[in-house]
Amino acid sequence: MRRTFLYAWLVVLAATAAVRAQECDRSDDSQQMMNICAGEDYQAADARLNKAYQDLIGSDDADDKRLLQAAQRAWIAFRDVECAHTTAASQGGSIHALEVSQCLTRLTNERIKQLAASANCQKGDASCASPDDSDEVE
Repeated sequence: MRRTFLYAWLVVLAATAAVRAQECDRSDDSQQMMNICAGEDYQAADARLNKAYQDLIGSDDADDKRLLQAAQRAWIAFRDVECAHTTAASQGGSIHALEVSQCLTRLTNERIKQLAASANCQKGDASCASPDDSDEVE
């Protein structure tokens, strides 16, 4: 499991290096360019996540801050392993970096929504635990 996670993370890092070397051109539909664009999308989502997290953690008291930090660390670990798991079938293929970046972006955007919903909650408001009740599974 750790080896798969490490490999997936190395692929993402390699894709990130490629992003820095070349900018996204969405009119180019080559696999390399799609990988680059997906990497940029993830980097943008990660920047928004970091901003949302910093905004939220700056407003918490010490106990809430400690719990939020632990929750964020656990969520990051979950996100990374979840993406390694869900993209394992493409490992070794040219589309793998794209799939990993898309997974990271999707889960990161979901987390941003969770943090935003949490920022709008009043302390003790149990009805505020879910960012969007319409997404509940019935």
